[in-house]
Amino acid sequence: MATFDEEKQNKQLDEIHKQEEEELVATLAESKYKLPYVDLARLGIDNEALRAISEKDARDLKVAPFKLFGKNIFIAVRSPEDGLLAKLKDQMERENLIPTFYMVSIASLEKVWSRYVELSQAENSKVGGLDISLEVLKETGKDINGIKDIEKLISEALEGNQIHRISRMLEIVLAGAIVINASDIHIEPEENRSRLRLRLDGVLHDVMFFENNIYHLLNSRIKLLSGMKLTSQNAQDGRFSIMEEKEEINIRTSLIPGAYGESIVMRILDPKSIQVKLEDIGIEPYLFSVIEEEIKKPNGLILVTGPTGSGKTTTLYAFLRRIYSSEIKIITIEDPIEYHLNGITQTQTDNEKGYTFLEGLRSALRQDPDVVMIGEIRDAETAKTAIESALTGHMVFSTLHTNNAAGVIPRLIDLGANPKIMVSALSLSIAQRLTRKLCSVCKIEKIPTEKETATLKMVMDSIKEEGKSLSNYNINPDAPIKIYYPVGCEKCNMIGYSGRIGIFEAIRTDEMIEKIIPLNPSEREIKKVARAQGILSMRQDGVVKILNGITSLEEVQSVVDLNEE
Repeated sequence: MATFDEEKQNKQLDEIHKQEEEELVATLAESKYKLPYVDLARLGIDNEALRAISEKDARDLKVAPFKLFGKNIFIAVRSPEDGLLAKLKDQMERENLIPTFYMVSIASLEKVWSRYVELSQAENSKVGGLDISLEVLKETGKDINGIKDIEKLISEALEGNQIHRISRMLEIVLAGAIVINASDIHIEPEENRSRLRLRLDGVLHDVMFFENNIYHLLNSRIKLLSGMKLTSQNAQDGRFSIMEEKEEINIRTSLIPGAYGESIVMRILDPKSIQVKLEDIGIEPYLFSVIEEEIKKPNGLILVTGPTGSGKTTTLYAFLRRIYSSEIKIITIEDPIEYHLNGITQTQTDNEKGYTFLEGLRSALRQDPDVVMIGEIRDAETAKTAIESALTGHMVFSTLHTNNAAGVIPRLIDLGANPKIMVSALSLSIAQRLTRKLCSVCKIEKIPTEKETATLKMVMDSIKEEGKSLSNYNINPDAPIKIYYPVGCEKCNMIGYSGRIGIFEAIRTDEMIEKIIPLNPSEREIKKVARAQGILSMRQDGVVKILNGITSLEEVQSVVDLNEE
């Protein structure tokens, strides 16, 4: 027996009435008012257009601005009397806009009016500055000790006041990310939900999932703050800043279109996170003395290598801070400037204006610098100019993309550097990787497996074979091998790791290296000659940090091949 579904019946009647209204408006638009008709249910609405007419005026006049294209603004009207259109035309022209009018239904108008709520949430925010006071950040931060707290506070905020919940959610996300030292915030729409993740110590961690309607409001909010176009569906970059006492925390925002919406990544550039002293980045004592000696010389070329995200910029900034003095002039050419350093002249490349690393370096050299830092050597001309600068009385720091320290010389030769000249310019080649540090509160000691023991023993033997004593690195060669594993506790967000440390290797351009450079040596030949320098290789440095309980075997193996000689 069929049952009567009143709710379903009423829904069907509503749909019929809406369709009839659309058809009536379309007929009137064409026959009576000679205006184009549009059904806004099928169109996207530009938030930027809403700024042209206030919500009160739009509702009172039964109009709605829905599209902005250059100076052209498209305005929907319900009853297009001549007096109303003339008034709107005059108002738009005063704002240097050219209006085009469309006739619409009440349903279409209400769709646009509903978007004013979204705009009002961000109206008090100035592009380039976030309306989160220091007090709000501090108060929010007091309630956050880890990822679980961020999820709990966001859930509570989303159940609260409809108008302010998106603002509050963003406050919690940003304050939480800063408190737990996250480097990036990822907001990613999926088919039926959206995901929030934070990058801690180089690894992404899920925070929570939320509804896609929240994502769309958050998307518009972030775009407004970052100075982006609200209506653009193309990849965009923007930024805003949060003032925290005397420090300015910059947020660099990146959006790229995806299958279900735009993926949002906000990188947190907190000056405190880059203010790492040279002695705290994980350089073992002998290499530390070598680096300190080289960076204080009046001229030379020091190159730091490693993949993206391996901490090269942090290392270069640590060098600059170590040698900084009011008696020397330091200039940097960066892409982009990530952190501002007091007392140092920092410049940013701009390819559109022709200010490349090469042009930046040439300009910097005309400024009579003592030290120049180039973000990266990418081409033959920059390499050649950097080498010449090192030969003419300047100390040059830069980065290069190679897998290890031994790869620097072949890479420079590939870029067209003259080996005979390079000998005198290149002082030190450094390679580095980043590994997460084990949480000092919850890490546990374990006996390694046979396979793990064999790998560790092989690397320990290589240290001894090169004439270096394991006892110099706090390792007792006669004691049983013990290593540490992550567990997870409240202190480390149940991850087992907290903070990161570098693994390093370096090759000095000493007399033996100078002899082989003109012969265009391979990486293997360079490594073989460099062993006599007494500097640990990355795999040796990694094993020393494993045996000292600083990091885990898994972490080191994820960035260094321990079986490679």
